[in-house]
Amino acid sequence: MAILKVTRGLWGSSHPGPTVVVTTLTAALAVSAGLGVERILLLALAVFLGQLSVGISNDAFDAERDRAVGRSDKPIARGDLSVRAAWAGAISCLTLALLLSAPLGLGLLGAHLVFLAASWAYNAGLKATVFSLAPFLLAFGLFPSFSTLASPASAFAAPWAWFAGAALGAAIHLTNVLPDLDDDARTGITGLPHRLGARPSAGLAAAAVLAGGVAVTAGSAGWQLDQVPVISWVFLLLVSSVALLALGLAARARSGRVLFRLVMLAALLLAAQLVVAGGSLAG
Repeated sequence: MAILKVTRGLWGSSHPGPTVVVTTLTAALAVSAGLGVERILLLALAVFLGQLSVGISNDAFDAERDRAVGRSDKPIARGDLSVRAAWAGAISCLTLALLLSAPLGLGLLGAHLVFLAASWAYNAGLKATVFSLAPFLLAFGLFPSFSTLASPASAFAAPWAWFAGAALGAAIHLTNVLPDLDDDARTGITGLPHRLGARPSAGLAAAAVLAGGVAVTAGSAGWQLDQVPVISWVFLLLVSSVALLALGLAARARSGRVLFRLVMLAALLLAAQLVVAGGSLAG
């Protein structure tokens, strides 16, 4: 029973939603890039474990803050998981993630290490500084290269994919913290979105998604607009429509759940657009 309780606590602390989304996106990009089944599964498992380490370490770093604001949704704050067990789980997952990355090549191992280092650095304190966006730009800028580096040819993704990944990372960070702005302010977390405010952060996130969508559409076709397939134009239309609607709401001083959900929807559409263009990631 004790092991089951710890396991449930670790899973609850891992931020399951983002963990599953990032892992699924990794697998989808790998399939789109044409990787073999074994490499896809190994890459997905390595990224899954890495994301577990990021989520659990975040709750371990934030244990005192979460207790201070009464976060009943957090296993550590509720007393269901000890900080010591959380650290043990986070470090174990981190170690396994890197060990599983190694067979896919030194390039993938290095990229995953940088991705995880940036994520842990954010958790460790960068989230409370004006540089809070930097780890997301670095980590998600690298993210599209996971599938290309894990291939036998092992190469970084094309520059447009780096830009689109960084735009996706910016949108995720600027939007994801919006529901917690008040709790963060009470405990001294003043990252870039906190300094900008909810509405400007959402507007900037929507603009980033829009720019990312343009980069994927044109970049994946070699910047030859007459070579852009119909499906890419369809995705650009969807991404642009949602992003522009969010920008319009932000410009009119509208904020709240509708704006938050619109930006997150635009980010998910951009992620899907990346998957569709996966065959062109290597340039």
